[in-house]
Amino acid sequence: MVPEPQVDLAGLQREFERTLLGGERKFTRIQVSERAGISIQRAERMWHALGFATVPDDEVAFTDDDVEALRLVAALEDDGFIEAEMESSLARKLGQTQSRLASWQSAMFVEFLAGSKLSADESIEVAGLLLPAMERLQTYVWRRHLAAAAGRAVAGSDELARGVRAVGFADIVSYTRLTRRLTEAELGELIEKFEGMAADVVALNGGRVIKSMGDEVLFVTDTAAQGAAVALALQDAVNADENLPELRIGLAYGTILIRLGDVYGEVVNLAARLTTECKPGRVLADRELAAALDGHSSYAVHRLRRVAVRGYRHLVPYAIQRA
Repeated sequence: MVPEPQVDLAGLQREFERTLLGGERKFTRIQVSERAGISIQRAERMWHALGFATVPDDEVAFTDDDVEALRLVAALEDDGFIEAEMESSLARKLGQTQSRLASWQSAMFVEFLAGSKLSADESIEVAGLLLPAMERLQTYVWRRHLAAAAGRAVAGSDELARGVRAVGFADIVSYTRLTRRLTEAELGELIEKFEGMAADVVALNGGRVIKSMGDEVLFVTDTAAQGAAVALALQDAVNADENLPELRIGLAYGTILIRLGDVYGEVVNLAARLTTECKPGRVLADRELAAALDGHSSYAVHRLRRVAVRGYRHLVPYAIQRA
């Protein structure tokens, strides 16, 4: 009986890695910082901000692309495009965003390989074909979003220039109970469906999803009316689908800090607090958003009894409905 040939797993892993990284690992962390023309401390700070662990001094872990990436980030600061204190923040946001995207893509790729019964060499070939296609697609989406964001910034009103927005939280009711009742696969399907539905509804009504956190979606709109439209459309979509759980939605309106794609400030906190006070299937808003909707023909605003929540002892919620 002829023995089966042994598979060189280490060699396959190196080949697969070379395909994804775009080249061989050939530099230590000291060498990569020297070639990038920056200090080892600065290189380490950027590396950590991007979300990668420290490697030993003698480990050959870096490629030519790592050198080029460090040069690019350093050049952005050296040319005055970003301030020194923003360098790590920029790297951190890029790292967090791309890490989530890479986790999803790798899981999708592994699932594809499991069902395709391709050989190891064929899998590497497929990865080499998919990578440039995914890069082009990601660049296209990024450019479209950049153009839209730049257009809003250039054409925005004084309020928008000052960061005045409506902020909303849409939260799944009884999510903890659902995690105990559903299987992992069922929970994954539910979250995927909820996030997809929310992204569609928010975009269709002129809003932008800031982030999804499994059971919760944070979104912003440029006007109070758009915020109300998004919130009520989300409730309509949930009511129309018996497989989606009920939502609580809190809205607030005012000046927010927009920084590296995220939002901060009291308005964000108010929207979050209102969400915790909201009954399933309803939309609650703060005083400022209710005032902005006063007299609007499409919406009815009803003042409710004030409540005490963390950070706000006399918070007055307003129920938002269609007129």
